[in-house]
Amino acid sequence: MPTGVDWIPIVAIVMGTLTVLIPLSIITLRFAIKPIAEAVAQMRSGGLAQEELAIMRQRLALLEQQFGGLETEVDRIGEAQDFQAELLKPPADS
Repeated sequence: MPTGVDWIPIVAIVMGTLTVLIPLSIITLRFAIKPIAEAVAQMRSGGLAQEELAIMRQRLALLEQQFGGLETEVDRIGEAQDFQAELLKPPADS
């Protein structure tokens, strides 16, 4: 009749598994945290944020120029339609 649990095989299995899983989890964690750490470093340095801000300002200026051009074209189209409507009116008898 067995009186106790044989702990040696259980401890050997747990220790053998941990010797493989601990380095594997550390490697996985390193690759998972690396992009986050790089993003935090870039955010703290502010270098990338300044470049992005300059690019956004250039894009906004270009959009403003294009919007101004569209306003001009819409005004010209409206004037052309008004002129065409005046031409199509029947002559008024005086």
